[in-house]
Amino acid sequence: MSATDVDDLATLDAAAALVQQVVPPTPQYCWPLLSARVGTELWVKHENHTQTGAFKLRGGLVYLDDLKRAQPGIAGVVSATTGNHGQSIAYAATRLGLNATIVVPHGNSPEKNRAMQGFGARLIEHGDDFQAAYEHAMVLAEQQNLHAVRSYHPLLVRGVASYGLELFRAVPDLDVVYVPVGLGSGICGVIAAREALGCKANIVGVVAANAPTYALSVAAGKPVPTNSADTFAGGLAVRVPDAGALDIVRRHAARIVTVTEDEMRAAIRFLFSDTHNVAEGAGAAPLAAALQERDRLRGQKVAVVQSGGNIDRPLFAEILAEG
Repeated sequence: MSATDVDDLATLDAAAALVQQVVPPTPQYCWPLLSARVGTELWVKHENHTQTGAFKLRGGLVYLDDLKRAQPGIAGVVSATTGNHGQSIAYAATRLGLNATIVVPHGNSPEKNRAMQGFGARLIEHGDDFQAAYEHAMVLAEQQNLHAVRSYHPLLVRGVASYGLELFRAVPDLDVVYVPVGLGSGICGVIAAREALGCKANIVGVVAANAPTYALSVAAGKPVPTNSADTFAGGLAVRVPDAGALDIVRRHAARIVTVTEDEMRAAIRFLFSDTHNVAEGAGAAPLAAALQERDRLRGQKVAVVQSGGNIDRPLFAEILAEG
């Protein structure tokens, strides 16, 4: 499968069956208080309910299962992350008896770091942001003969699409779905599920205003890297878009919405007060976007993807206190 292909339903269902051997389907709930806040029927897809607290586990399971079958003698893998992708790879690698080396930037979430180590990863800190950590991971792959797992790949998308299938089958008449965009596996997975099932929902990508590479790239029609990605939402802190993901987003997403740091912090508070679910910055970004666009959503059935709940306790306490 090329980076720009969208899988057919049989392929996605086969991947979903593999994922569901480990990850039970996560719930999607229509929360009345959130619906009142947005002004229309609002569903939340709770990917914060997986074993790693985020949607990424689905992609890691499919990717590493394929790798292990293709290269049964492989010794280990290396990847870069700000947290959720690394937990996914660590969890899936340990399950298959593989060693996982994960590179994170200096200053990364201590709690996400501990979680990755808890799932069996060898953790290395390098660089000031994700891009620097990623480049170092590629160096380690060459030096130590490790298989490099990038944060975006069609096999990761194939696994991630399983939550899209769950959502669209549970709520087939959605009009709009808001999805956070880091490197792109989440939104491309939802697009793949929608296309395979023939649903009508518009898919809206959400990025941080402080990490707008995908918004800029979609507007320009080509990759537009940025010099920084200074957002507390680690899952959105990307400076360089993936060309394959960008192509899919440009062709299939309705639009990209940018949300501010304050809007994401407010959405974290709303999710907790209205549903008692804990959201990290990226997980709250879709709700922030829906609130920003509430006037255009009247009378529509809307879903937001709460992609993860892995927020450090001190930051969460600080954000709750602001409200």
